[in-house]
Amino acid sequence: MRFIHEKQGWPAFVWDDTEVLGRLVDTRHRQGLLLGRMAGIGFDLREEAALHVLTSDVVASAAIEGERLDGDVVRSSIARRLGLPQGGVRRVPRDVEGFVEVMLDATRNASAPVTAARLHGWHAALFPVGHSGTRPIAVGCWRPVEAGAMQVVSGPMGRERVHFEAPPAERVPAEMDHFLDWCDTPGPIDPVLRAAVAHFWFVTIHPFEDGNGRLARAIADLLLARADGCPERFYSMSTQIEAERRDYYRILERVQRGDLDITAWLVWFLGCLSRAIDGAGTLVDGVLRKADVWRSLAAGAPVNERQRSVINRLLDGFEGGLSTAKYSRMEKCSPDTALRDIQDLMARGILVRNPGAGRSTSYRLAEPGA
Repeated sequence: MRFIHEKQGWPAFVWDDTEVLGRLVDTRHRQGLLLGRMAGIGFDLREEAALHVLTSDVVASAAIEGERLDGDVVRSSIARRLGLPQGGVRRVPRDVEGFVEVMLDATRNASAPVTAARLHGWHAALFPVGHSGTRPIAVGCWRPVEAGAMQVVSGPMGRERVHFEAPPAERVPAEMDHFLDWCDTPGPIDPVLRAAVAHFWFVTIHPFEDGNGRLARAIADLLLARADGCPERFYSMSTQIEAERRDYYRILERVQRGDLDITAWLVWFLGCLSRAIDGAGTLVDGVLRKADVWRSLAAGAPVNERQRSVINRLLDGFEGGLSTAKYSRMEKCSPDTALRDIQDLMARGILVRNPGAGRSTSYRLAEPGA
């Protein structure tokens, strides 16, 4: 018996409370501090923060599986669905729209039951044309017998290494019935631990032909939203997992090859979640800074649409210094117009010139309070 789902007693997971509970208390404390901070910043800023987090969540969850999504396109899709002014500015591919729909349903409708029909709908949204890349797959249903063994494999052909093999397809319906019943049955397990257990349990069953990692993380986000007691997401677990992707796959493989003791997985999950929450503090600082910038601009003459667009790009983390040429390209205006806009923003104290002159002349946002 190589894998955890082959062990007698599966899926009656156990863990060492002495290893887990102290970390859980610490994670819950960090979670409470962040949610308390967000409760005091006003609805519009909370929505702005949630837009950032959901965008990061979708992009990162896809990146974990090796798929690169355009963050601006994802952001546009989410903003449109949330009724925010940034929505609808870019054409959004159907698969991206589907992924956004899944994440919003998971977090904004977290209290709704987790059912087979709901998961089948999520899966169909991820693969709207019935293909994973160029490969046709069964969509909106559990993994069929014809799909064969579901394995996680690496290495060149002929020297492959099997990291994990999921339960046979014949077992999937019964396995998922058990899982879904557990998800919505109240129990003594802390909601954050339920999210960790659910993530591991679902990805071990591997009920679909493809998309299991993304759906496992969506289910974890749903249960974390229940734990938070609010629909907005202010930290991104997927972003942190993507940053620690090698460790993520390593701990999954280790625990999936072990017995029913999943202490190591829970410890890793709680640590990753704590780091995600800590990282959210930087996001909150950025959102508050953006609010301060626009508040100061509102006191004077209004900026034009070009300036508004560029300021938002800079506030969202524009890489490299802003030059007249970059401004001209981004806003599709002449260099002279770009220079006038930049000089106006410098006069208002929004932009400052970086060291350098001539072709090296560039600008950045002024530091808060400067």
